[in-house]
Amino acid sequence: MSDSAAEQKGMASKAHAEVHSDEEATLEGKSYRLKIFRGDAEGGKEVEYEIEAIEGMVVLDAVLKIQAEQANDLAVRWNCKAAHCGSCSAEINGRPKLLCKTRVEEYEGQEIRVHPIRAFPVIKDLVSDVSWNYGVSAQIQPFTTSEQAPFTMYEEDVERLYEPKKCIECFMCQDVCHVLRTHHKHPEFAGPRFFVRSQWLEMHPKDEGNRLQFLKEGRGGVQLCNITKCCSEVCPVGIHITDNSIIPLKERVADEYYDPAKWLMRKIRGRRNGSSNGNGGTRSTHARAGIRTNG
Repeated sequence: MSDSAAEQKGMASKAHAEVHSDEEATLEGKSYRLKIFRGDAEGGKEVEYEIEAIEGMVVLDAVLKIQAEQANDLAVRWNCKAAHCGSCSAEINGRPKLLCKTRVEEYEGQEIRVHPIRAFPVIKDLVSDVSWNYGVSAQIQPFTTSEQAPFTMYEEDVERLYEPKKCIECFMCQDVCHVLRTHHKHPEFAGPRFFVRSQWLEMHPKDEGNRLQFLKEGRGGVQLCNITKCCSEVCPVGIHITDNSIIPLKERVADEYYDPAKWLMRKIRGRRNGSSNGNGGTRSTHARAGIRTNG
């Protein structure tokens, strides 16, 4: 290495060290206060903790630091710490967030109140029981086809499947949905996450299942959603839940159950066969391209 190159490298290292030193200086003596819910399904209260500020700290870092140094029995669920698993979902100042994706510095000058997601029962502290969601998932007809893989599909059909498959099942959309959170309609409403899953299945060009009865008359309850878009607002991976999942499913249900021609056909087929199947004596066509999508 030449003398000039070595000199430039040394100057760059010195500059980096000075900048890093300045950043550390701005955090010296700085601290954050967090009010964390401590309790279980029987009740609980907020407990305030103070921790030393660390550069780049996210709320999960703060919670784990408190767990390690001040409250060893603090319960928090987390896994990847990279916003991929959805495990660390909680509420920060009343809004669903991923703890690992939310920087503490975003709340500069504010109190930081951390609670478990409220749409489901609390197990302990920041951990909620989300097992109800897996029960709903089991009731949705899985991918069904008479064809043998590998499949040949048009790219325009495949593109429709990309967005809903991004879901990390953090269940924050379920938490913020007022049908579940406020009105507690769990027995009759699947929630946004499972409208996303149903949309993926219904849009798949090779799927032959029919989930419209589930969505309207079964556990789905898609008609209960009044499209406030709050679920889309909190999605950490940017899925347009309302526009690209819920509204298209509502349109399919309306076409199947409220189209006069289809209603008449169900009546005729019902009389002819003497009985009707679970979908009113007819089955929806498999025209996946008929579902409108918005970018």
